[in-house]
Amino acid sequence: MLSRSCLDLLSLVSVDDYRALCQIPRVSTVPGVVSKFDAAEDDHADAGSGSDEVVSSGSPERRIIVANQLPIRAYRDVNTKKWSFEFDSDSLVLQLKDGLPSDVDVLYVGSLKVEIDPSEQDEVAQVLLEKFQCVPTFLPSEIHNKYYHGFCKHYLWPLFHYMVPMSTSQGARFDRSQWQAYVLANRIFANKVTEVINPDEDYVWVHDYHLMILPTLLRKRFHRVKLGFFMHNTFPSSEIYRTIPVRDDLLRALLNCDLIGFHTFDYARHFLSCCSRIFGLDYESKRGYIGLDYYGRTVMIKILPAGIHMGQLESVFSLSETAEKIKELKKRFEGKFVILGMDDMDLFKGINLKFLAMGKLLDMHEDLRGRVVLVQILNPARSEGKDIQDVQNETNAIAKDVNEKYGETGYQPIIVINGPVSTLEKAAYCAISECCIVNAVRDGMNLVPYMYTVCRQGSPVLDRALDEDDNDSETPKQSVIVVSEFIGCSPSLSGAIRVNPWNIDEVSEAMNLAITMPEAEKHLRHEKHYKYISSHDVTYWARSFDQDLERACRQHYLKRYWGVGLGLGFRIVALDPTFRKLSVDNIASAYRNTHNRLILLDYDGTMLPQPSIDKTPTNEVISILNCLCSDPKNMVFIVSGRDKKCLSKWFSPCEKLGLSAEHGYFTRWSSDSSWETCGLTMDFDWKRIAEPVMALYTEATDGSFIEQKESALVWHHQEADPHFGSSQAKELLDHLESVLANEPVIVKRGQHIVEVNPQGVSKGIAVESLISSMRSEGKSLDFLLCIGDDRSDEDMFESIASTVSNPNLPTIEHVFACTVGQKPSMAEYYLDDTCEVIKLLKGLANATSASPPSRPLYSLEDSQGSP
Repeated sequence: MLSRSCLDLLSLVSVDDYRALCQIPRVSTVPGVVSKFDAAEDDHADAGSGSDEVVSSGSPERRIIVANQLPIRAYRDVNTKKWSFEFDSDSLVLQLKDGLPSDVDVLYVGSLKVEIDPSEQDEVAQVLLEKFQCVPTFLPSEIHNKYYHGFCKHYLWPLFHYMVPMSTSQGARFDRSQWQAYVLANRIFANKVTEVINPDEDYVWVHDYHLMILPTLLRKRFHRVKLGFFMHNTFPSSEIYRTIPVRDDLLRALLNCDLIGFHTFDYARHFLSCCSRIFGLDYESKRGYIGLDYYGRTVMIKILPAGIHMGQLESVFSLSETAEKIKELKKRFEGKFVILGMDDMDLFKGINLKFLAMGKLLDMHEDLRGRVVLVQILNPARSEGKDIQDVQNETNAIAKDVNEKYGETGYQPIIVINGPVSTLEKAAYCAISECCIVNAVRDGMNLVPYMYTVCRQGSPVLDRALDEDDNDSETPKQSVIVVSEFIGCSPSLSGAIRVNPWNIDEVSEAMNLAITMPEAEKHLRHEKHYKYISSHDVTYWARSFDQDLERACRQHYLKRYWGVGLGLGFRIVALDPTFRKLSVDNIASAYRNTHNRLILLDYDGTMLPQPSIDKTPTNEVISILNCLCSDPKNMVFIVSGRDKKCLSKWFSPCEKLGLSAEHGYFTRWSSDSSWETCGLTMDFDWKRIAEPVMALYTEATDGSFIEQKESALVWHHQEADPHFGSSQAKELLDHLESVLANEPVIVKRGQHIVEVNPQGVSKGIAVESLISSMRSEGKSLDFLLCIGDDRSDEDMFESIASTVSNPNLPTIEHVFACTVGQKPSMAEYYLDDTCEVIKLLKGLANATSASPPSRPLYSLEDSQGSP
């Protein structure tokens, strides 16, 4: 039963504390520079602490950016021994602020990169909030190690990069204690967000796979929280993702967001595939936007790669130190063709494969020895472990082997620079390198090619450093990028040389192609890249996501929200204000006080769960129907798409039950009456056209089959692959509509079916006929109950609504049109599933008994019966 879940009020601050925390300065954005915060402060009104009933603050809009790490560098002051802090201008979550509206405040929630002693945490938190608008999450050391170095970096990270641990030697397997630490860490983040959020006005933007559980924790506390999530990592195919033991919890958490962002369509496609295969959810594309209907809410999917901060690089170009560094590097590598690589020391960056390709290049092209240099900048590893050490050892061994084999005095083919390396130095290396190679075997995005392209474009200062004529501003800029086809930035770099990093020969030849490429072609490729990169920078990315998040949240206050599920299975059910749940309490009184009742019931998906293999009604269902039919005030009908032979056999024990088969083409009022047709003159020659077409799709779609009915043909694909079956159903629908355009039939797509019916035959028309027949016999209906679950049943609901609203027809005092499941419907009521349908009918069966025994015939407390 649906019930509003209790709000988690743990770790909430008082109203006074909340007011103090909300004294947040505005953001001052300086063009071309990563934004700094000024000292101005705004007064924020009181806000509620844990529910949706929060008084509007009247303050400027605010974005709460939640990431694993704050955009802060921390170090101890040598003299005072106290902590000092500064913004990390390289942090993407800091840079994105410049894409948000200038009147929007930004607050950051995340962890520091250093461990703070508990005795210093209060002071540090106060400094970070007042001076940097940051709220730190201090994770205990043991929790942090299991959460970050354990579950995140040694389980999720490799698995999301398609490395499934078949044995302990091939990677870390799922560890329940690490998962618990992951959940606990996410809960600590949620507590910190809860301390500062105004849920009626603030927008929350969560970043990356470290915090995949956080949306559930926030949605549970604030049902209408405006919540976006961006996955900076790869998202694996469903075959990989489904190996995760806690896959349902992670996927449900993401679906608790309003907007989910991915760098590429491939990642989004994999996510949608997981939603389809695990939860049976289908997505729709409307006006360019992809949406998933999830318990009455539309979860929007956004596909947009992140960009670089153009202003930051431009400010680096203007420094004299940058020009000096470029001059130094030009002199050092004079006469050499420099190929640049910049990567984290990571298992998936393909650095060892890149070095092998460099060795292959020099082996195959002797003339390049002494002329070509691969400069590899290695950023420090973000985690620790044997796998990282093994990669580092292998990489060093390959570099040493290549250098010993092809190096000579004054020449090293591979130069490894172990980081950290400053942005200024990286920009200088980019500026003097004629080619950049990114050879990762898997990577979520990778902005190195973007940075390289912008640095090659340069600025007047860099032009002078490169000995270019300052008066010749038309000097063509050139760059060549060799990029792996398995990284997120690859689709956006249409002028790059794409390679399979596992193919050493292919990568080697790509390097040679870059070296020998004509100058004019280098310029064209560079120009194409720079035009895209400069217009799709980090500000464009952030602004676009923020606008879509606002759009995704516009319907929040137009629906009623109910919390469902316990723990990490929590989700929100969003209902139209007029859409109500049907219960025995709603209907029992009307049922007892009426005398001419019509009860219309669909069968599959209503009286019986769709996945059931045995479609025969249970003894419980037969007993309930017989009890309802025994009341002379009732006329009970099963209105189904199934054929009359099947329905007659299944419901033979119910002598007084009416049956409407094949969507109303055949009708029988009781077992001792004959079947009647709808009265239309039918020509079924169209079957000779439709059946061969269906047969083609059946042969091509494993798990599908054709159901032959007297009046219809149905193609079923419930047992087929979900994606392929759905795709084939769309194609079949178009195909049948084309070949049957001149035939008196209607082609419809239902739940896992494509059906061809004669025109003038539908459940809606059948209902109209039943009501008309009862009225012609002098029975003035005063009670009507109709329950169904799929698209064909919507015809019944629509017909009932039309009948009720027609002033020329007799009034039906009590009408209950009910759909099964929370979804858009013509019905005014809903029940969650078939179990609730059976429970409701049990209640009516009890009310039917004229002289009820001491114990009701069917107890509403019974919930174990299988429908």
